[in-house]
Amino acid sequence: MNVMVSAVRTARLLVRADLKRLGSFLPRPLLCPAPAGSPAPSLTCQHSRSFASAKQVKGQKSQKVKANADKQEVEIRQRMTVAALAEAMNRDIDHVLEALLHTAADVDALEPDSVLEDGWIKEAVSRSGMKFRWARLSESRERENRDIQRRPPADPARLVPRPPVVTIMGHVDHGKTTLLDSLRKSQVAASEAGGITQHIGAFLVQLPSGERITFLDTPGHAAFSSMRARGANATDIVVLVVAADDGVMAQSVESIRHARTAGVPIIVAVNKCDKPAAAPERVKQELLAHDVVCEQFGGDVQAVHVSALKGENLLALAEATVALAELLELKADPSGPVEATVIESRTDKGKGPVTTAIVQQGTLRKGCVLVAGKTWAKVRFLFDEHGRAVKEAGPGAAVQVVGWKELPSAGEQILEAETEHRAREAVEWRSFQEEQEKLQEEQRAVEAKQQQHQEAYRREREPLAHLSWRQRKAALYRANRQKAAVRPSERQESRQLALPLIIKGDVDGSVETILNILDSYDAHEQCQLELVHFGIGDVSENDVSLAETFSGSIYGFNVSASKALQQLASRKNVPLRLHTVIYKLIDELKAELSAKLPPAVTENIVGEASVLAMFEVTAGKKKVPVAGCRVQKGQLDRRLKFRLTRGRETVWEGSLSALRHHKDDVQAVKVGMECGLSVDAAVDFRVGDVIVCYEELEAPQATAWDPGF
Repeated sequence: MNVMVSAVRTARLLVRADLKRLGSFLPRPLLCPAPAGSPAPSLTCQHSRSFASAKQVKGQKSQKVKANADKQEVEIRQRMTVAALAEAMNRDIDHVLEALLHTAADVDALEPDSVLEDGWIKEAVSRSGMKFRWARLSESRERENRDIQRRPPADPARLVPRPPVVTIMGHVDHGKTTLLDSLRKSQVAASEAGGITQHIGAFLVQLPSGERITFLDTPGHAAFSSMRARGANATDIVVLVVAADDGVMAQSVESIRHARTAGVPIIVAVNKCDKPAAAPERVKQELLAHDVVCEQFGGDVQAVHVSALKGENLLALAEATVALAELLELKADPSGPVEATVIESRTDKGKGPVTTAIVQQGTLRKGCVLVAGKTWAKVRFLFDEHGRAVKEAGPGAAVQVVGWKELPSAGEQILEAETEHRAREAVEWRSFQEEQEKLQEEQRAVEAKQQQHQEAYRREREPLAHLSWRQRKAALYRANRQKAAVRPSERQESRQLALPLIIKGDVDGSVETILNILDSYDAHEQCQLELVHFGIGDVSENDVSLAETFSGSIYGFNVSASKALQQLASRKNVPLRLHTVIYKLIDELKAELSAKLPPAVTENIVGEASVLAMFEVTAGKKKVPVAGCRVQKGQLDRRLKFRLTRGRETVWEGSLSALRHHKDDVQAVKVGMECGLSVDAAVDFRVGDVIVCYEELEAPQATAWDPGF
């Protein structure tokens, strides 16, 4: 350093002492005549320097402005954490710590969740060569509730009697649909797939005495528990069908629970009393265990012995139903806005979305504007259970509604809107509400994930807390390098894919039904479905450990898992899927099976060319066959794969070794152009051969299993 200072001083003395001698070594424009009275000429001209400086300053300003404009802009806000600032700058946390070196900030004490002062935030951004701007605080205005509300209770003077809505419920194959067939003299049971009801049927029956009853036939199979629940919620009376030779079964108990939850009275129809093994009294005694006390034992539940197949004693059942309806005094207001419930929804090829609904209030007519869930409809047609068009449907009637924009979900409440514009507003509001709920759920999930990440980060940094940030970074690098070095060899997975399952259900009937559905699995060649364990009750810690051991998934139906157990499953990477609707459970199972399958490879034809001639070229000591072609479709791309076909036979598949247009090597040749090409194998080209250029595309593969619903 001292030597450099001495050299600079010597140079200055030399310039002052003999400027003329120094000028002989400098270009002439750098020296100007000395002003009058000056002892020596100056190195630069004053006027030239002033003009040049103005231009340079102007150019420097424009360059500086342009440089500032090209800087990355970072949006900052008060009380930002180190991790938040790093994310806003699109840098890692160590970059922020390095930028805060030699400042008032204690870098060694900073953690990812440490809150930075405003000055430190600005300093870190500026030292990183970036610009900052303060985030604007936007106040979100509350959106006005534009939903459609149910109308207030009607004036008692307007109420008129309405037909009772009766739901037939019970165990599978106990004769529910056969009982309804006898009541309405039809053959529905014969047309049902597999002999069991798979959809809710709603229809109006007029008895010989003149009374009208709207019947709902719910499925008895355990896979349709949600349908039975909807039937109980939309009904006035539940007729529980129990086979006299079979007794009270799982779905019978479930139907009782649905009726109790909905607060609906029950009438017991003891069916199949004509069979030799029938024991109606035993059925009534078994019902006592489920708090269903028949009149014979001093209760208020009517029990009627019937034979649906032979039509015996059905009139007594109908009279019992009418008598109970009279006690309930079922009335409704046929005027005013319509209120109804979606019992079943489906898509018809000719009609579009169609719903079967039970009218509860008002009179449904053609042209009414309805809202159900997140969709709406302007009624175009109304049909009864026989498919005949009707003009209107009053309270208590079952009707098919055509005119929905989208298919509403079964169980949705139908409300009438004044206009189409009002219906759209209600649907938009409901969609907005659902989006807000989803955003809140996602926000909670993100916050939980961030908290887990911070806890894991804190546990990882605790042993290194006494080190500086440079030492900590070096220690982490060495640890990660050692992990990579001692990483165990990758386990050789079996070529056969498999999905181990653990099934838990609330009752025996639910588990039995799920197992029956799994028995229909027929896609073992794609992925093996292995049942590791099944049981009744809530998910336990043993289930999670078992799933971790077999690398399987837990599926629960109508069961729960504590929060601690869910966190345990999350830590062990065990999928825990809980459902209350059987269809969603099966859909998620199918999605998981599809996710395990490798992607399906499809071919996309890019271009085709025909061989016009063939010749050979010399490449070194070898003669390479070359095909002269003309592109007929698309283009030939050298980077893709090719296939040579002769008639219907594939002669060769592979890649090109050369593709030329005239004498130039090209990457692609378009339609109508001629080219010469050679391949990576010995191929005998012939005039008339077709060369196909194609690319392979990967698409997600879906399981071939179709459980039937």
